[in-house]
Amino acid sequence: MSVFVKKLVEKASMKKHSGFSDSLRPDDVDPRLFFHYGIPSGAVLVAHDSVQQILAISTKDGQIKLFGKDGAQALLESSETLPSKFLVFIENQGILLNVNVNNQIEVWDLDNKCLSSVHHFGKEITSFTAMRNGAYMYIGDSSGNVSILRLHKETFSIEPMKYHIPLLVSYGKTSEVGSDIAAKHVLPQPTSESKRVLIIYSDGVITLWGIRESKAVSTNSGVSTMLQEAKKVTAACWACSGGTKVVVGYSNGDIILWSVPCPADSDAEQAASQITPLYKLNIGYKAEKIPIVKLKWADADGKSSRLYVLGSSSDSSSTSLLQVVLLNEQTETRTVKLGLHPREPVVDFEITTSSDQNKHRRDSLLLLGRSSHVYTYDDSLIERYLAQSQSKSSPSLPKEVMVKLPYGDSSITVAQFVTSIPCIPSSADEDFSMLAKDSLPLFPFERSLKDGSNSTFTPFSKAKNLLITGHSSGAINFWDASCPLLLPVASITQQSDNDLFLSGIALTALHFYYESHVLVSGDQSGTVRIFTLKSETFAAPSTFLSLGNSRKGSSNIIRRVKVVKVNGAILSITTTGNLKQLAVGSDQGYVYLIDPEGPVVLYEKHIAGEFCTGNISMHFETCSFHGFEKDVIIVATKDSSIFTLEKDTGNTLSSDVVRPNTPSKALFTRVLDCSYRGSSVPDAIDGNSIRSDNSTPKQSFMLLCTDKSAYVFSLSHLVQGVKKVMYKKKFSSPCYSASTFGSPDAGLILLFTSGKIEIRSLPELSLVKQSSVRALTFSTLRPLSVSDIVVSSSLDGELIIINGDQELLFVSTLLHEAYRFVESASTVLKKDLVNAQGLICSPPVKEKKKGIFASVIKDSKSAKARNGHEVETEDCRQSIEELSTIFSTSNFSMDVESEEKKVMNEENEDLDIDDIEIDDAKEKPRGYPVIAGLNRQNITNRFQAIKGKLKNTKAKTEKVAVNEVEEEEEKTGAAVDQIKKKYGHASSESGAAKRKLSENLKKLQGISLKTTEMQDTARSFSSMAKEVLRFAENDNN
Repeated sequence: MSVFVKKLVEKASMKKHSGFSDSLRPDDVDPRLFFHYGIPSGAVLVAHDSVQQILAISTKDGQIKLFGKDGAQALLESSETLPSKFLVFIENQGILLNVNVNNQIEVWDLDNKCLSSVHHFGKEITSFTAMRNGAYMYIGDSSGNVSILRLHKETFSIEPMKYHIPLLVSYGKTSEVGSDIAAKHVLPQPTSESKRVLIIYSDGVITLWGIRESKAVSTNSGVSTMLQEAKKVTAACWACSGGTKVVVGYSNGDIILWSVPCPADSDAEQAASQITPLYKLNIGYKAEKIPIVKLKWADADGKSSRLYVLGSSSDSSSTSLLQVVLLNEQTETRTVKLGLHPREPVVDFEITTSSDQNKHRRDSLLLLGRSSHVYTYDDSLIERYLAQSQSKSSPSLPKEVMVKLPYGDSSITVAQFVTSIPCIPSSADEDFSMLAKDSLPLFPFERSLKDGSNSTFTPFSKAKNLLITGHSSGAINFWDASCPLLLPVASITQQSDNDLFLSGIALTALHFYYESHVLVSGDQSGTVRIFTLKSETFAAPSTFLSLGNSRKGSSNIIRRVKVVKVNGAILSITTTGNLKQLAVGSDQGYVYLIDPEGPVVLYEKHIAGEFCTGNISMHFETCSFHGFEKDVIIVATKDSSIFTLEKDTGNTLSSDVVRPNTPSKALFTRVLDCSYRGSSVPDAIDGNSIRSDNSTPKQSFMLLCTDKSAYVFSLSHLVQGVKKVMYKKKFSSPCYSASTFGSPDAGLILLFTSGKIEIRSLPELSLVKQSSVRALTFSTLRPLSVSDIVVSSSLDGELIIINGDQELLFVSTLLHEAYRFVESASTVLKKDLVNAQGLICSPPVKEKKKGIFASVIKDSKSAKARNGHEVETEDCRQSIEELSTIFSTSNFSMDVESEEKKVMNEENEDLDIDDIEIDDAKEKPRGYPVIAGLNRQNITNRFQAIKGKLKNTKAKTEKVAVNEVEEEEEKTGAAVDQIKKKYGHASSESGAAKRKLSENLKKLQGISLKTTEMQDTARSFSSMAKEVLRFAENDNN
């Protein structure tokens, strides 16, 4: 035991005289999750920071697991137990953004591993994108509007900006705006993200928005109408580094590649260019109407660029739901693809990048399965497969690797945890990075970056904590658990003196005696093996044989092996204090007493349970029976029945069986030895047992924990077959694990399926402290199974909980520090890399536009202007400063929707001179003019009507004005007052009309020029429409 636990036990024993409730205080314990290793249950989303090489996996219950370099891991927990909807890294800034289903935007500080702020967004978020530099975020909502949020990195807070993009301005088809149109994807244009952003609506309309101009630069509104069928946009991503191609997936299985105007084009060229379709990818989804869930593009210098496509899971689908398609100049004429067939439906995927100290880079395709399992592929092998598929060679298929706990080649079925072992102190110069090199990596791509596999094991003498695991293959492994990253110590595969190979039969019981170096194992077939280990293996490194070759065998740590065969799978193993006798219980109800020296089976006793067989625990005890001291074996069965056997003969001492009134599953039993001083004695204890000299009487109890309740029986009554309950506690939720800590036992640790951990005092079972661990909660959000859980506890109150092949949890109940390098093991952010990299900017990209990737618009002037030029890049800091000014100003000062409806309602009304309201461009707030969203033919007709009416009005007004001027010139100064009196009012009206007419005429001249430009654009649009029809006809053919 640790020094802390010894002091706790001493303090508890000293306080026994004042009553049981003072034996353990709340200040003495603190049940908590100390460290989480592996993949969390209920995982739904995955994200990756390619610079920091941090992988994030979010769950359905508000947890986020982080995986960093050197095996570092951290578990974040939100205050809300809600699933994630979007998970986005601000690359190399130490910030992770999580959007839950309640539209709350969480800002996580990865350096301090804490939730810094939460922004409550008032609408349903349908799109969430952060700029590469992380300064601003685009939020698309279910109403089709796009909002801008600013992220203050110093304070980790979010500020809504005044700048916004309304649907009625950006949509492009004002007369066709529906109520169910959502902004499905908002994609800043690469290399020009501070100037252009692409908005993709749920109905298929795509708009390229000019941020500085605050207007739609280009749309596909006309094209989308021609190609429209019953489908919704479900996925989208850029398909080139320059931002001139975007690929969109639809609910009916369509995948279309679209051409987007180049960022370096002039405003006039962009206005003349439309977003047009290049071609469709026909890879099987459309035939079975499989919705496209996610699209991701990987750049490979243009020749081997790849598109990763994930379709919605369907059990009846014959099409591979995850496919990788080669995107190059020949894609339209020949589709080269690879269909991947994961073991289960995939809910999300990501491409991860990892590198070692030698800058050797490796990309991996990571798949997140519905069961929360993770699968990986070597992305370079996928690229090689697609490249070789273009030739006549037959490439080999990339292999799928399932991510599992690296602690053995097979699943852990049983474990034992020993802590506070006397060991050699760690050297002062030892650090976490040195330790991490010897640890086993979780992900396959981490393992491949290491210099081969681990060549040496950690010696026993350096292990402060030791975890022994038994596996489904029959192997036994020893792990140094001094740090949350377990280090291999030794491995046993030997089955007997002559058999050095694995049995392939799962182990079901382990019992290790550290002081005597004896290990006893039992397996599913009923084989008991008694291993005596070499004492020199536990000595200091200078005197013991190196374990470097123990990977190939176990003969160097084993002195001898003895084997005994019994009936049934072994469930429990216990020995006498001197190891002279060994008791074994099986699942068929047999109890065996074995002499390990032979080994010889001394006797066999079958115990038939009332409801089910199986002996879960046994205890060697000496107790008083009718005035005589007897050595007994107390046996507890699965159905919570307790029997007492005479150790020498195996006969039952009483025909009566002690069991709870309500049948329940037994989890744990323990014999408690307690002493009482003074008058504080439980009422259930016989007063005659108190000695006349008031000396301390010894009273023993039997602790039984089931899934429903905990009981403390009087041991003296129990061996006689009498059920005398001293204390009882009924549980409010199912319990699946129970253990004690301290020696003698100071407290009881209970784990519940609700995630609750309770610490109760012994023997009175009073509640001392409780807490809740979300990672241990059994629910629909976390589909855990008790059969997959292996719990191992130590006398120091430390627990290691293993959930199948996925996760391993370190739970501490006391206040002492049981592990080393915990802070380093949970530090996923490399702060030196953040300071070195600074602001993340888009790299310069050269992109040639030729072949089938060129726009379908055959305008030679536009083609020449955009052919072979260098795509623009921008200065990051200057762009951020400019955006700060732009986004801080409201770009639409009036309700655009109301204005739009007003214009359309008045479209057919008669015009009067006073009805013509044409605002000056200087007075118009920045934004896309409302009139630009109207139907172009209606605009042209309306302007012609305006011009016709204005001509007639102009002629009449000019005639009146000339007569008045001539008449005024003929009058003398004396007649001026009379003339003003007679004509003043008329003259005032005429002058106002003249001035208003003059202003409107000047503005109408500008409008006329714009109308001419629109007519030219319409002609270009007509030409484009013909090309689209040709595209549609070819597609149908």
